[in-house]
Amino acid sequence: MSTLLVGACPGPPVCAGVHTYLFVDGLDVVARSDGRMAGLGPGRLLGPGGPLYPTDRPRTVEVAAQERPDPGPDRLTVRIGLRGGTVIWSGLMYPGPDGGPVEEVRFRLEQYLGEIERACAAARVHP
Repeated sequence: MSTLLVGACPGPPVCAGVHTYLFVDGLDVVARSDGRMAGLGPGRLLGPGGPLYPTDRPRTVEVAAQERPDPGPDRLTVRIGLRGGTVIWSGLMYPGPDGGPVEEVRFRLEQYLGEIERACAAARVHP
């Protein structure tokens, strides 16, 4: 099972805008997937019942967008589903720690929801 860690950048002067970091097993999924992207703001991703919350029916969720116009895709999506006590992210494609491609990750539901709730409180996102 993988571990999720969610962080948030406060925006200027640290960087151009407020955005969310999504780390899976210590790796920045957005940066490793496409360096032109930045995670969406915490208010868009973390609120109760928001797009990162898993449902029995898998759905495709936008988690990042391109910071500046360049050729190529302008957003990063992940397919998020729930199977029993396991949250599944699929539709991924980023290099793992060994350099091989990561296409799917699985999280224990309790850790996953706990981390989203912790990040939501830290970012002061309200319903």
